[in-house]
Amino acid sequence: MNARITLATAARILRQLRGDHRTVALMLVVPCVLLGLLAWLYADSPVDVFDSVGPALLGVFPLVVMFIVTSIATLRERTSGTLERLLTTPLGKGDLMLGYALAFGVMALVQAVVASAFAVWVCGLGVAGPLWLLVVIAVVDAVLGTALGLLASGFARTEFQAVQFMPAFVLPQFLLCGLIVPRDRMPGVLEAVSDVLPLSYAVDAMKDVATRTDPLGDVLPSLGVMLVWIVVALVLGSLTLRRRTP
Repeated sequence: MNARITLATAARILRQLRGDHRTVALMLVVPCVLLGLLAWLYADSPVDVFDSVGPALLGVFPLVVMFIVTSIATLRERTSGTLERLLTTPLGKGDLMLGYALAFGVMALVQAVVASAFAVWVCGLGVAGPLWLLVVIAVVDAVLGTALGLLASGFARTEFQAVQFMPAFVLPQFLLCGLIVPRDRMPGVLEAVSDVLPLSYAVDAMKDVATRTDPLGDVLPSLGVMLVWIVVALVLGSLTLRRRTP
């Protein structure tokens, strides 16, 4: 891999995103709208339900949105022939994957700051731990969604198929991350599966920040698992990346 080529790839993708207002709106506005609806839904609840489920969903929404955007954007470059032309240049598959990760990582940072600020200061989400750590987790979670989207795009031939992969990649994690049923109350096999899935650690980390004043020691292992998943997904994505869709 070449650092200059990787950075140039990231800059090209960011320029494309800057002109795609709908995609930018999807990444920045949709998580805020969903969090706002959730806070409104529980506004009159006698128990502060939003404080208990809001942090977990702040970990789920960025992953889902970035997964959809990345998988479709990558597939679009392949079906249009852009990727085939790019790979005839010194650009390698690793440069492309890392360039995408960097570009969407920048967008993930913006998304995390906007969504976290909206949840805390507009929706009134109570957070016991430091707000900066909440943002860090949201950024890593969004980059994880980017990496999984890049991996999923290698198996899709159309944009519709890319969207169809979301239930396969994301829905099982949503069901087993502990948001619906606590992980320690699941059947043994499902608990073992949830212990491997990265979204489980994102939700755990968000809950730790929301409920503990000094959560760094508990959050770091979860972040480590998420970072390992990001690296694995990017490596597998570069290995399965095709020049164009047949």
